[in-house]
Amino acid sequence: MVKRYKSGGSQPVLPSEITPESVYRDRRRFMQAALSVAALPVVGFSSLAEAAGYDIPADLPRYKGPDWLQPKLAEASRNAELSTRETLAPYYNVITHNNFYEFGTDKRDPVRNAQEFKTDPWTVEISGEVAKPGNYHLEDILAPHALEDRVYRLRCVEAWSMVIPWLGFPLADLIKRFEPTSKAKYVQFTTLLDKEQMPGQRGFFSTIKWPYVEGLRMDEAMHPLTLMAVGLYGNALPPQNGAPLRLVVPWKYGFKSIKSIVRIHFSETMPATSWNMTAPDEYGFYANVNPEVDHPRWSQATERRLPSSLLTPNIIDTLPFNGYADQVAHLYKGMDLTQWF
Repeated sequence: MVKRYKSGGSQPVLPSEITPESVYRDRRRFMQAALSVAALPVVGFSSLAEAAGYDIPADLPRYKGPDWLQPKLAEASRNAELSTRETLAPYYNVITHNNFYEFGTDKRDPVRNAQEFKTDPWTVEISGEVAKPGNYHLEDILAPHALEDRVYRLRCVEAWSMVIPWLGFPLADLIKRFEPTSKAKYVQFTTLLDKEQMPGQRGFFSTIKWPYVEGLRMDEAMHPLTLMAVGLYGNALPPQNGAPLRLVVPWKYGFKSIKSIVRIHFSETMPATSWNMTAPDEYGFYANVNPEVDHPRWSQATERRLPSSLLTPNIIDTLPFNGYADQVAHLYKGMDLTQWF
């Protein structure tokens, strides 16, 4: 059973989330240790990144992506209506503090282990209850879609959060192209299975059955906030952040925003999802951010907004639906969100 507690109170810090003060203060030394590759490409800002004034320090890597993606990145525009005006997380935190278990369970494993991850060419399978199934190259998937820059809150189920400027396009626009049938009630997403490139998938003691899968109800997938992201901070997605294609659903806990997608499947029945299969009492299918429904092992009433450290904590109240209640609460009218957590 999921425990319920009253809102308020302090938020316990998980051991894996503690950033030593020395690391926080010395970014350059940490990056040299974490990015264990001979040389990373440092590319110029896209025009959007320049216009937005994004602060990417010169000593940190930028991610160019494939050549065919560059014109789309350069032509991206800000969607101010759907963007929060809250302070952005530093680029450093966004690219070094990641949950991507395919590359390791520590928050810094992905940035260490994903730098040589091959993301071009990339194919996405469309299957199930659609009129136009098939295998599509990512370039063809993106071709008709203009990219938007949207600043969203990201709230992890582990009670930390960031504010991130994503680059992407509405999932609804993609879904319409493949013409779902009347039987399509849910959408399932699958991450790449590649044990050679993804060391976390090689572990004998992993609690997750690979490949990683997630799902949405069709009305959630079609909501204007639901984004298919191919970039952040005005540039292509870093591999540790889910390159080349990931989902972003800002009113749900971060594990719903599946990374490195290779399959989108439409079904009549609710699909099984990875964390729900692994620990159904802890991770529900819906996973809407809800400060009134706690994880069995910690409160969800507050969150640590990164950057945050032991000496300079940044604790804020968690908002229902991660602050997007006005836009999405109607999707769950009549549902008991303590049961359908």
